[in-house]
Amino acid sequence: MNYTPHIDLAFESVEHIMRDVSGGWFFRYLHANGASMIFILMYTHMLRGLYYQSYKRPRHHVWNSGVLIFVLMAGTAFLGYVLPWGQMSYWGATVITNILSAVPVFGEPLVTWIWGGFSVNNATLNRFFALHFVLPFVIALLAIIHIVLLHQVGSSNPTGLDSDLDYVRFTPYFFWKDVVGFLIFLLFYLSVTFYTPNLFGHPDNYIKANSMVTPTHIVPEWYFLPYYAILKSIPDKLGGAIAFAASMAFWFLLPIIDISRVSYVKCKIFHESTFFIFVLVVMLLGWLGGRAPTGIIVLFNQFLTLYYFFHLLVIIPFLGWLNNYYIEQDIK
Repeated sequence: MNYTPHIDLAFESVEHIMRDVSGGWFFRYLHANGASMIFILMYTHMLRGLYYQSYKRPRHHVWNSGVLIFVLMAGTAFLGYVLPWGQMSYWGATVITNILSAVPVFGEPLVTWIWGGFSVNNATLNRFFALHFVLPFVIALLAIIHIVLLHQVGSSNPTGLDSDLDYVRFTPYFFWKDVVGFLIFLLFYLSVTFYTPNLFGHPDNYIKANSMVTPTHIVPEWYFLPYYAILKSIPDKLGGAIAFAASMAFWFLLPIIDISRVSYVKCKIFHESTFFIFVLVVMLLGWLGGRAPTGIIVLFNQFLTLYYFFHLLVIIPFLGWLNNYYIEQDIK
């Protein structure tokens, strides 16, 4: 009601919300930090699914619908990051949309079409504002589909075995456990909102967008940093775009990559060690994504990117084969 999607007024309208609108500062910080909170929960949920191999048949459709929600959430968050029209908003939009220009033949016209001109401009801001409002309704529909698919096949469990014959009532057992977890996380969320509201933000976004002044180092929001590090690790523009897309496609391909016949892990020590190494690598990539690509940082970034794809293409299939081998030995 108070935001104005115009390049001359967007930045000032956000300041108006923060300073003049009753409770505006609270709702703005609640919204901005809420995006970070959702990504914390989403990454935790996805890593838990990765650890317990919840992506395996017959739950592969549940997994893929969840990954689609993640991709749309990432897109919605990116669109929202552009709207305050600060320095990071403008240059982040310029850099990320420019990735598409690496697509052969259609790249440049595609970027021009998305921008609605030859640079990020007023048409871009209007489109991003409209999409940022519409996409959450699509995400809500996908969330319903995700839950319906889950109810068809049932939840997985740490043993990897079918639990159809041994159910536990949701109320009171899981209900109160979830209430406690929700209240603890809500306390953390509100603590950040009230006491450190700019913890996850970048100070340059409090400077109005200026196409004539490029920031020293362009940094997206923290939840994009691992993928941004992978993008920066390859000096070639097309190669970086392919690596960026492949790093996201990893989540969709998991049901195919993991050749294990069942979710139950026989070689648990290898599975756990490689899983936690992978989580550490992703966290380090996130840290490197926020650093300027100079000197040893570039080499370290390239090494971790290489390991990211090595885990995807080699370690997961190998662990699947090893799991099948041990199961066959047990049967014999």
